[in-house]
Amino acid sequence: MTVNEAKLMEFVHRFVGDLGATMAAGGIVIGDRLGLYQALAESPALPSELADRTRTSARYVEEWLRGQAAGGYVEYDPASGRYRLTPEQAFALTDPDGPIFAPGAFQLALGALKAEPRITTAFRTGEGLGWDRHDDDVFTGCERFFRPGYSAHLIGEWLPALDRVEERLRAGARVADVGCGHGASTVLMARAYPRSVFTGSDHHAGSVDQARKRSSDAGLDGRVTFEAAGAQSFSGGPYDLVTMFDALHDMGDPLGAARHVLSRLTPDGTWMIVEPVAGASVADNLNPVGRVYYSFSAFLCVPSALSQEGGYSLGAQAGEEPIARLAHDAGFTRFRRVAETPFNIVYEAKP
Repeated sequence: MTVNEAKLMEFVHRFVGDLGATMAAGGIVIGDRLGLYQALAESPALPSELADRTRTSARYVEEWLRGQAAGGYVEYDPASGRYRLTPEQAFALTDPDGPIFAPGAFQLALGALKAEPRITTAFRTGEGLGWDRHDDDVFTGCERFFRPGYSAHLIGEWLPALDRVEERLRAGARVADVGCGHGASTVLMARAYPRSVFTGSDHHAGSVDQARKRSSDAGLDGRVTFEAAGAQSFSGGPYDLVTMFDALHDMGDPLGAARHVLSRLTPDGTWMIVEPVAGASVADNLNPVGRVYYSFSAFLCVPSALSQEGGYSLGAQAGEEPIARLAHDAGFTRFRRVAETPFNIVYEAKP
């Protein structure tokens, strides 16, 4: 084998960058959990000063800050020895309710990686791994990863892009949020449209319990209910709107789910499908966002789908054509893409 030294070193540089990023994920989650980012956003600090603000160990904080600076997550001033956050770093690292919140994504990643031994076994056997068998950080991190995007786009952009849906929501509609997780999307919609009623469902009972608590804390009792149910069995209806946020590709029988959605819609109802952004081919997805989604999909989405009845998996990078075909095969007559962000595509299907 002849090795091109220049290409080898290019690959080694990539490997070193990935190794540093992998280990940095733990530091980012620690910084979030201990309030280190929030405290540093107040003003520049020496390691000892930041440790005092957060009641942590100065020696650990010193090493943490050095690693964060090396990765570009904080700034370092050699003259003063102090570290600081730029406005952009603080924007992405300190506000869990903002439009971008990086620590939630890393929490999800670390939680998913804890399943590596079981995922390795699944690669050998072809068996699935149910969502409920993952670490709790997967459930919490998933909400914290996706909620900022929903907060930024759902009410102001995605729902208004659907055909005559927003006017129905304002007047009073019945909505089913399928695969609702901790209920972030359900609560956002319920707050925005006080005349409408919402039913969230998820096959993971633990997430449903959290969703009920979030809804109650938001003062939405009476207008929002939740049930532990799969996409092929959620109850109620007929609904004016059924939503699925980053959930269809996790289902073992997506065609069965689509048919059940159709059976629960009013004749002029709408199925809103939010899925990860993806191109039409594998080659179109060989980019940083595609890498993120393919990697998460191998640990979370494909194993979850293969653990369910049906045993079929779309994967997180399915793209538009397979989803459109699925909707038409289920009996929907109209399908279109209505919105897109750097991380999501929104589709509308009509009976």
